[in-house]
Formats: sequence, structure tokens, C-alpha cells
Amino acid sequence: MFLSLSVICLTVAVLLAQVNKMTAKPIAEAKAMKLQNAISEVVPPFDNDPVAEAYLMPVGNGDSLLVYPAKKGNDVVGYAINSSSNNGFSGKIQIMVGFDTEDRIVNYAVLQHAETPGLGSKMTEWFKNPEKQSQSIIGRDFSQGTLTVSKDGGDVDAITASTITSRAFLEAVNKAYLAYSDTKVETVTGATHTKKASEEEHKSPEIKEEEKNHE
Repeated sequence: MFLSLSVICLTVAVLLAQVNKMTAKPIAEAKAMKLQNAISEVVPPFDNDPVAEAYLMPVGNGDSLLVYPAKKGNDVVGYAINSSSNNGFSGKIQIMVGFDTEDRIVNYAVLQHAETPGLGSKMTEWFKNPEKQSQSIIGRDFSQGTLTVSKDGGDVDAITASTITSRAFLEAVNKAYLAYSDTKVETVTGATHTKKASEEEHKSPEIKEEEKNHE
């Protein structure tokens, strides 16, 4: 019996190792494609490789955000910034926010959330509805101040019955602007970016979890 169990365990271990080896490349390719698509969605057209030029920008409280500069030739046309909030109704919300060079939001993409379907999950489209400017953040000029929901004295309409989600979403957007504004200061002063982003840091939480499950 002991020998049989040992053989079975060894066989399973070998099979799992082979499966992990076979799926590692597709996982990495899917991660890279998802990241590239999110960046392309939120910034003006570019011809550089924002991922290769990405760097970390501190935003206080020991937190740093990944900044992806989008360029046309030698000119920066915008920044895609990977931001998040842990204060969603069901936990963490992760988004990619795109800015032009004039303090305005170009677009955003929701990368991860666990919010309630039909309620908080509406944030994927709610804050970019062109027909309802009171809830859309697209084109908002951050030089006029950060964003808050109307219930808190701001001018952004929260998702119906999902104020907590809306607050968390805007918190992530405001954090992204902090990284953006600091990036602009560094660009003007010629300072060196804090830290180049490693391959591991580009990975989204869901990709990291999936890879962990394969180990």
C-alpha cells in the first residue's frame, strides 16, 4: 500500500509539473495582452512600448503606482496609471486610468473587482457614460480639484445603491492623479523616476493568484 501511494503521488506530481509548464506561457501571454489592451484603451494613440518604459511612482503611505508613459516619437501624449482601492463594498478594486498631458482623464478600464453584479459592477461603464455628464469622469480637469461623489459634496453622481463602490472607485482615480501629477513634476524638473517596474510588478493580482495555484 505504501509503495502504491508513493507511485500515485509521484505520478500526480509529475503531471502537475507538466501542466504548470504547459500553461505558464499562455498565462504570461494572456497577462501581457490584457495589460497592453488596458493601456491602449485609456490613453491617446502611441508608438512606443509603455510597458517597457514603466516605472513606480510613490503616492504616500508607503504605496506606489505603476505609471506607463505613452509617447508619439519623443513626445509624451499621455500616461496610463494602474491604481486601486481596498475600500470597495466587496474588497479590492483595481483600475487603469489614462490621462492626457493637460490634467484630463482620457478613459479608464476596470482590471479587477468583486463588487455586486448589477450594482457595484456597473462601474465598468457608469463613470464613462457620455449621455450623463454628472456621472461621467471622462474629460474631467483635475486642475480644478479631485473627484468625490455628490453625497459627499462633490459633483460626481454615485452608482445607484452603490455609494461605497463609487467612493472606492473615485479614491483609486484620485490616487492615480497623484502619481500623474508627481510624474509631470519630475518631467519638468528632469528628475529620475523612482524605480523601473520589474516583470513581476506588472502582473495583476488575479494573474499572480493563478500562477500561485499552478505552483
